[in-house]
Amino acid sequence: MDTAMPYVLLSAILFALGVMGVLIRRNALMIFMSIELMLNSANLALVAFARQWGQLDGQMFVFFIMTVAAAEVAVGLALIVTIFRARRSTNVDDLAQLKG
Repeated sequence: MDTAMPYVLLSAILFALGVMGVLIRRNALMIFMSIELMLNSANLALVAFARQWGQLDGQMFVFFIMTVAAAEVAVGLALIVTIFRARRSTNVDDLAQLKG
């Protein structure tokens, strides 16, 4: 068994849970957390493959993904808080009324 195989399997399970959270949940915060779970599962797979092949490219990509995730958190939470203040709800079905 490869040394990266258990980590890749865990990464696939976490990614599947994140996809299910995005598709099933209606709360914007839960969808946001599911997207973060998917990003972290991709990071886990990149680090596992980088360790198995002995190269630092995967770990370098993880730093870029973490930077993008930090920016996403800042912008995403600001949008969710603003929408909650205006609508008093974070249900994504209620946000369909915001279409122009």
